[in-house]
Amino acid sequence: MSNALRIAHGAFGRVALLDMDQPLVRHAHPHCHVLLKVEGADTAFAVGDTLVPLNDRTAVLVDGWEPHAYVHDPNRPKTIILALYIEPDWLKVFRPGWAASGVPGFFEQPCGEISPRIRTLTHDLAEEMMTRPEAATVHETLLTDLMIAVVERFTAWRSFSSIRQLDGARRMDWRIRRVLEGIRANPGAEIDAATLARGAGLSRAHFFRLFEASTNVPPRIYLNSIRVEAAVSAVVDEDGNFSDISDRLGFSAPSHFTRFFREHTGVTPSDFRTTSRLAGSTPTGWGQGMTYS
Repeated sequence: MSNALRIAHGAFGRVALLDMDQPLVRHAHPHCHVLLKVEGADTAFAVGDTLVPLNDRTAVLVDGWEPHAYVHDPNRPKTIILALYIEPDWLKVFRPGWAASGVPGFFEQPCGEISPRIRTLTHDLAEEMMTRPEAATVHETLLTDLMIAVVERFTAWRSFSSIRQLDGARRMDWRIRRVLEGIRANPGAEIDAATLARGAGLSRAHFFRLFEASTNVPPRIYLNSIRVEAAVSAVVDEDGNFSDISDRLGFSAPSHFTRFFREHTGVTPSDFRTTSRLAGSTPTGWGQGMTYS
């Protein structure tokens, strides 16, 4: 079974140190997503339609709203992965054009050879998270340095004009925008694509084409992504039982919620909450330190 070793949250997004031996379903994130191997077996991810390796020499690079899945070989041992889910609004503090990390095309390739500096920062951050979960300032500095090194190595960040065009490239149809607002407002609603299409005043086929052109993902993956983020927030920030969270997010049984959560994050809600709270602190946000909430 996969395990969460450490999980941190803040205005930066979240950082998870995961001991993985099970695959994850095809999914997407609103974050800039970077995966780095810490130790264990070499492994792979499917990013879009491409299978890319994750090993001691490579990073897996996933743009915001880029469909991907973890592909684990059951004949191999576990892999410890440092998974970064970085908010585009946090990245743009360093350079305004880095807000484009929230859309496809930010990374030039879904996989790249890491530098010695990226390798060192990866291991330093993982070690500090394991040995000193309370050392928020150290973690913040290491994460900042690591993300700057990753973006500078794997994106065309010097071409600010092209990055700015990328940031504003997607023009979303107003009917799709209205649908997305409804999904985000009520992630627990049981809505199928046909209902969404009718609500948008479109045929099912036209709705699917327009939705994917606007978001880069099919409706089901988008809905699941919003539901996962709502589930993560509830599991981390609330003290209620998981049955209540399951009901609120529209699952017919807590076991279905647990399976859904594990298939998308790699661990159970209980493991996620327990690991997130190892430092015994409460959520405070980036300006006051990394939080293990």
